[in-house]
Amino acid sequence: MKGISIFLITAALIAGMIGCAPTPTPTPQYDLTIASTEGGNVTAPGEGIFTYDKGTVVNLVAESEEGYRFTNWTGNVSTVGNVNVSETIITTNGNYSITANFEKVNFMVAAGSGHTVGLKSNGRVVAVGRNDGGQCSVGGWTDITQVAAGWYHTVGLKSDGTVVAAGSGLACNVGGWTDIIQVSAGYDHTVGLRSDGTVVAVGNNEYGQCNVSGWTGITQVDAGVQHTVGLKSDGTVVAVGNNEHGQCDVSGWTDIVQVSAGGEHTVGLKSDGTVAAIGNGGGVSGWTDIIQISAGGGHTTGLMSDGTVVAVGRDYWGQCGVGGWTDIIQVAAGGEHTVGLRSDGTVVAVGDNSSGQCNVGGWDLF
Repeated sequence: MKGISIFLITAALIAGMIGCAPTPTPTPQYDLTIASTEGGNVTAPGEGIFTYDKGTVVNLVAESEEGYRFTNWTGNVSTVGNVNVSETIITTNGNYSITANFEKVNFMVAAGSGHTVGLKSNGRVVAVGRNDGGQCSVGGWTDITQVAAGWYHTVGLKSDGTVVAAGSGLACNVGGWTDIIQVSAGYDHTVGLRSDGTVVAVGNNEYGQCNVSGWTGITQVDAGVQHTVGLKSDGTVVAVGNNEHGQCDVSGWTDIVQVSAGGEHTVGLKSDGTVAAIGNGGGVSGWTDIIQISAGGGHTTGLMSDGTVVAVGRDYWGQCGVGGWTDIIQVAAGGEHTVGLRSDGTVVAVGDNSSGQCNVGGWDLF
């Protein structure tokens, strides 16, 4: 009996001990709030509020939209693996709110008569081709947001609204310009659009191509060889300069969203993706689904929404040989050559290469 009693007492003590065992502490959980700025989104784990156990390692993947690039993660980023890369991790040791940031990529190309200019996403500029006037001497430029190429000069718009120029002639006299939001370079004149919708111009004014002082309500300008075109906010168009071939007869145009001035012709992109042209050029009446245009010395190019390119006009040097191009986001028509910018920042070119203006195969503007 004694042994049985001891056993029962021991069992009771064990049962009591088991009954008094502390309840395990649950693993803490934290909220991870994820958002993104304009120009992209977070694809993993997504955007919104997600709840994870403490110590969970979460994969982060941010993807940019066309024309934008990822810059960094901001917010509660103390446990983010690398805030400067789009694919990284975060460890949830608290309630965190983070944002994937994107910025618009400003890279672009411009085609002059015998040279080609490229704006890199870091604000620096590269150029190849004829440099007899110093038009390719742009290596020291910084903080550039837009470039334009003329016949013997190159123009760059800086982020503070001022303008720089390289090359020869009066078209480079842009040093006093301020509050500029867009520039364009013609044969030997330069045009600038101010933020208030007015326009300035310098250079050769033999045909009145610089007589733009009375223009108002302008949203885009383009300089041709000897004429200048302006797009108004209501979709109509104005033009001044040499009108020998009717290239300035644009007063009847409506519903235009972009204009381009060539050698002896003017081209207008309509909101429905069709194209109008006047002057010594044409062949665009059947074009549809166009999202950007560029008029060269004697040819016209159009960028389609699927990233392919069409071209018509003078083709002595093969400048219209763009049929095989794909993944293009911008096209520029020069004097006798055509340049295309791909979404990955690489560049293609066809046409006259007598000055090396098509030697862009090694460029990476991203």
